[in-house]
Amino acid sequence: MTESGRRADTPFLTTRWSMIAAAGRAGTPEARAALSDLCATYWYPLYAYVRRRGHGPDDAHDLTQAFFARVLEKNVVHAADPSRGRFRAFLLGSLKNFLANEWDRGHAHKRGGGTATLSLDFELADERFSREPATPLTPEMEYERNWALAVLDRALARLESEYARRGKQTLFATLKPALVAAEDEGSRAVMGHALGMTEGAVKVALHRLRAAFRESLRQEIVDTVGPGGDPEDELRNLITALGHPSQAS
Repeated sequence: MTESGRRADTPFLTTRWSMIAAAGRAGTPEARAALSDLCATYWYPLYAYVRRRGHGPDDAHDLTQAFFARVLEKNVVHAADPSRGRFRAFLLGSLKNFLANEWDRGHAHKRGGGTATLSLDFELADERFSREPATPLTPEMEYERNWALAVLDRALARLESEYARRGKQTLFATLKPALVAAEDEGSRAVMGHALGMTEGAVKVALHRLRAAFRESLRQEIVDTVGPGGDPEDELRNLITALGHPSQAS
């Protein structure tokens, strides 16, 4: 399972969130399934936001589950206008309204209460949150950063699944580190030795992997912007979010 809490081998529903919003007005099973898929992929940034707003683990668990219960069961998406924003902005705005108007720590369900919504791995989320360093970022800026990490995580999982489908798991696993680190002739030689390939063949395989990753990342971004959205602008925003300092001075 990826850090976003979603199985990497589960195919992503091709319905974009703008289509989900349109279908949400009718409350179709297809719309609910697509929305559940997106929420399951991107729930951690919302959970981390609740924690950074000062809620402890138990209350944050309850509030996060209750929020998704509202989104999935009360047809919240029908009020969204995908032409005016991104899916991440819609979710954060909805969560802010939920925290401000519907819930506070004294109204959270008891642990284990309420309606089951998504299968959320809070143990993994708490472990991940505990590893995050002190940060000068606002909760909103940290949400953007966690969202960007989740997009990268999903794009990588999508690509890994495609390589596995083609029986190239070993190739992907060997070349994967080069997606985030520069390689040189020495590293290509090491990878070539491990794969039984020449350095030239490794260079070509790396070029193809990077191109495939860029396309996977672009598709993941397209899936979460509205019909009037600009994927390239969203990519720039995500790069900016990842560039924020994560360690307080």
